[in-house]
Amino acid sequence: MRDPCDLCETAARDDRWAIIEEGEHTLTVINPWQFEVGQCCVITRRHVATLLDLSRPECEAILVAAKRVAEALVSAYDPLGILTFQNNGVYSGQETPHFHFHVVPRQKGSDWGIGPPQLATFESAGRPRGTLHDASDDARRRERVRASATQLAETAERIRSSLPK
Repeated sequence: MRDPCDLCETAARDDRWAIIEEGEHTLTVINPWQFEVGQCCVITRRHVATLLDLSRPECEAILVAAKRVAEALVSAYDPLGILTFQNNGVYSGQETPHFHFHVVPRQKGSDWGIGPPQLATFESAGRPRGTLHDASDDARRRERVRASATQLAETAERIRSSLPK
């Protein structure tokens, strides 16, 4: 566990993440590292680490929120697909020990970089088929895709205005 938790601070209105929508059990936020423009996460309000720690109402609320933001992303960005994923524990690739469900609009030829390694197998997903991920450039890539507060606010407003009524 991290103390303080980055995502718990988000729930307390930390300006590093832009909030798209709030629910009883969830917050839908823009990831400050925009590997894909419009990349969002649905996080739990309650501090829990993994899927195994969620209550049934939290599980239901997460998928409803993820579907809503996916529909908004399709409307706002017309992506080729929507990637959803969630990691449980350090050995699955979870970097922040607070439950978060990624909802990512995918575009042709994006530079996903340190994202899920299975994306390397998709044609035109940013790396030639079969290329292993080279982590040597990850720190520079993270810095390059770090969105400014202004960019986050503009992206959040575009998605927010596209949420289904």
